[in-house]
Amino acid sequence: MNDYKSFIISALQDTSVIAVENFGKVSGVVKSGDNNQVLTETDLAVGNLIVNKVKQTFPAHNIIDEEAGVVDNNSRFTWVIDPIDGTSNFANGVPTYGIMVGLLEDESPIAGGIAMPSFDEIYLATKGEGAYCNDKKIKVTSEDNLLNALVAYGIDGHQEDPDTTKQEASLLANIVLGIRNLRSSNSVFDQVMVAGGKYGATLNRTSKIWDNVAQQIIIEEAGGKYTDFFGKPIDYSSPVSKANSNFTWCAASPILHRQLMQIISR
Repeated sequence: MNDYKSFIISALQDTSVIAVENFGKVSGVVKSGDNNQVLTETDLAVGNLIVNKVKQTFPAHNIIDEEAGVVDNNSRFTWVIDPIDGTSNFANGVPTYGIMVGLLEDESPIAGGIAMPSFDEIYLATKGEGAYCNDKKIKVTSEDNLLNALVAYGIDGHQEDPDTTKQEASLLANIVLGIRNLRSSNSVFDQVMVAGGKYGATLNRTSKIWDNVAQQIIIEEAGGKYTDFFGKPIDYSSPVSKANSNFTWCAASPILHRQLMQIISR
């Protein structure tokens, strides 16, 4: 695991420099067919750097990168990369964005790291060894009442199916009525706030595999529970085939997760 940890830290440190140098200096373009997705030159530069480092260091491993696509080497190990999570924030000069690198062994997350360049933070976790921010161990909140918790919810508008967004907003209203306050950067900032115990939970119903792997192991190693939106295990089986699949999540401390499931199941 030490090889994976040192690799992730090095990749995140190198790419954080690129992100900081370009923050507030680049513009984004909307990806064809999805008004919610934005791309900048920095996404490509960061992704290329990490992908090339994986190819050099672990040449037999698979790779899934949001922008570069899939490298299928028929390996048990798959690196899952989100070069800039929260690109819309990044492109608009909003500091709540991050860089995510996760590693699957078969269908299980075993290592992950998240850089938050604007905050000079690197979050890191490996299976069974706890979660850390800048070498300081972190834990999810000990709060046991959802009504006392800040909860983050990322929601995208579905222009192609407005009723989907309206139905999701209706369910979100029920969640808001069961918590203290709602927060939403709609980026990995929300997830590291959960891992560090600042927020009680984070939920999202529109994401991709690269939005999940790194943050899942960090939140789980911080003592949290990470499932799909309805409480079922995340399915990473045959991960290289899932680059275009939609993923959902509900991540929280175990007791707050149970309370959220009660609201969602109603």
